[in-house]
Amino acid sequence: MSRPPLVNTIDYRPFEQALPPGRARALPWATVLGGSLVTCLPIVASLPLLPPVGLLMLLTWRLLARFALRPWAAAPLGLFDDLVSGQPLGSAMLLWSLCFIIIELIEQRLVFRDFWQDWLIAAGCIALCLEVGRWIALPFGARVDPVLVAQIMITVMLFPLTCRLVAWIDRKRGAPA
Repeated sequence: MSRPPLVNTIDYRPFEQALPPGRARALPWATVLGGSLVTCLPIVASLPLLPPVGLLMLLTWRLLARFALRPWAAAPLGLFDDLVSGQPLGSAMLLWSLCFIIIELIEQRLVFRDFWQDWLIAAGCIALCLEVGRWIALPFGARVDPVLVAQIMITVMLFPLTCRLVAWIDRKRGAPA
């Protein structure tokens, strides 16, 4: 005798409409593009500590919902981020694609991952992107190391918040968990 499947009675809404497939596939792209557009907001600050929200959203989608973005998606999303943020053209394309490759290599070694491992993987990718982006964009004599370390720390600490946001969006778009 088989048991009926367990249903979460708190969030169970059997008549709620799921998003159409086209919109459900476009939602991860739109959130990464929206994260890249955060750099266009008129924020006045004495230190440039604004985290790269586009990169953060991209890493979160890749680590939480593996098949939400195709492996080649990092290149066009990185190009958009380069165009919006003013970084040298191709730097985010290269670094974001490199992050996808690194995550893929780690996933081949680790069969199962925990949230702490995702956080560590994201922290390494964030530090790599910001540090190499600094080498590409600034001359070597520039003294930005303390500010860069602060920006890396702020971005890494925001990773759990973006995980919550992406999990909520993924649940709303009707994708299986």
